[in-house]
Amino acid sequence: MKIKLTISFTALLLVVASLANGQAKKSNGSSGLMGNRFLTFNTIIRVNQIEVARNRNVGEDERAQHTPARVIALGNAVAEGFPGGKMTWAFSWLALQDTSANYREIRRLVVGYHKKYGDEITFIPGAYFANAYNTTEQVDKDLHDALNIITKMVGNGYRPKSIVAGFMSAKNQQYLAEKENIHVCQGNIWSQFSIDNQDGDGAVSYPFYPSKEHFCKPAQSKADFIDCVNLDGWSVDFLAGRRAGFAEGFNSRMGVGPIETIGKYGIETGLKEMMHTTAINFDKGYELNGFGWVTNCWELSLPYDFAYVKDWLSAIKKRWPDTKLITQGEFGLTWREHYKSNSFNYRFEEIGSGIGGSDADKEIRWFMNKDFRLALLKNRATNALEKVIDFTNYRLRAHEPADMTRKWSLLGDINQKQTRPQDKPVPLDSLSANARKLISNRYPGLMK
Repeated sequence: MKIKLTISFTALLLVVASLANGQAKKSNGSSGLMGNRFLTFNTIIRVNQIEVARNRNVGEDERAQHTPARVIALGNAVAEGFPGGKMTWAFSWLALQDTSANYREIRRLVVGYHKKYGDEITFIPGAYFANAYNTTEQVDKDLHDALNIITKMVGNGYRPKSIVAGFMSAKNQQYLAEKENIHVCQGNIWSQFSIDNQDGDGAVSYPFYPSKEHFCKPAQSKADFIDCVNLDGWSVDFLAGRRAGFAEGFNSRMGVGPIETIGKYGIETGLKEMMHTTAINFDKGYELNGFGWVTNCWELSLPYDFAYVKDWLSAIKKRWPDTKLITQGEFGLTWREHYKSNSFNYRFEEIGSGIGGSDADKEIRWFMNKDFRLALLKNRATNALEKVIDFTNYRLRAHEPADMTRKWSLLGDINQKQTRPQDKPVPLDSLSANARKLISNRYPGLMK
C-alpha cells in the first residue's frame, strides 16, 4: 500500500527557519575535489525486493511499485528540485531482463534521462547483499554480463563509471578495476550492523581505496592497493550510527534516507533530520576536510511521495547554492583524480539534533585515515571527559569471510556498536601503548 504524506504549512515554516540559520560559506566553484560540496543521489529499480541471485528471491514482489509514472515523477522531482543536477539509476538483474510493457518503458525512459541530463545508468548485483548469497566468481559473472546488457540498452558504446552494490567484496572490486575498467564502486554501507541482510561496519565513511584483504580496510601499500574508489551508500547521522540495528528503540541508519526520517517521523521532523545530517558534511565537515560529500539512495519502490525528494534537494540548493549534484561515478573519479593513494585524513564533528538516536546531549568526533579510525564521544550535559567508542587499527591484518555469510564487518579493538564486552567506552589514555603511539603520530594534540 502506498503511504501518502502531506507537507503542512508548519513544515514549510520549519524548512525556511532552518535555512535561515546562517548561510554556509560558498564553495570556490572549481571543478576539482577541494573547495566543493558534492551531492550524489541514486535510485534502485528492481523486480523483487531482495534479488539475492539471478533466479532466487527472498523478498516481496515489487512490480506494482515500479511503473513508468513513478520513474517520471522521480525524474521530475530531481530536475525541479535541483536544476542541472544529475543522478544515478541502478537496475537489478531482473529489472534488466523483464520483458513486460512496464519495464520496457522504464528502461526507455531512463535511457532518455541519460541522453537529456547525463544521468548514469548502472547495475546493482544481488540487491545490496551480493556476497552474502553468491560466490565471488558468480558476482564477477553477474557484473560482466549485466554491464554488457546495459551497453546494448543505452547504445553508442556506453559504459557506466560506477557500480551500485551496497556491499562489495575486495575481490570483486579488484575485478571491476582490473577486468572491467570501472574504478568507482558504492561498495560499503557505513556503520551497518544488525540491520537488513548483511553487516559491514568498520570502514571509512568518505571515499578510500580498499585493501585486497578486506573491503572495509583502506589499502596500506602498493601491493595491497585496489584501484577502485570505495563509496558509502547513505550519509548517516554519526550519533545514530553508533548503535547496533534498532538498539534502544532507535534506527542506526537514520540520516538522509527517507525510511528512517520521513517514514518514521513525518515530513517536518524527517526533513529537519535530513538537513541536520547534510549539514554535518557541508558545514563543519567541509571546513575540516576541504570538501563535503552527501549521498542518498531513494529506492523507486519506497512508499513516499517524490515531492519530498524535491523539498530536500531544493533546501540544499538554497542553503548551499554551489553544491554540485553529479553522478556517483563522476564524484568517485573526481576524488580519484585528487587522491592517488590513501593520503586522506578525514575529520567530522557533530552535536546531536535531538531526533531519534541523534542525542542532543552528546557530541561525537571522528578521525579517519589510512592507519585507523577513531571516535570520541562526550556527554555535554555532564561535561565529562570524552571517551573512545571506536578504535579500528587498519595496520593489522584483515580477512574477508571464506563462505557466504551476513557477517562482513571489520571490528577493531573497540567498536562503536558495543556488541562485545571489549567495546565498553574507555578514556583515550586507557588505550594500548601501540594505539596511543599510532594516534599521536597523526594527532599529537589529542594525546595531550
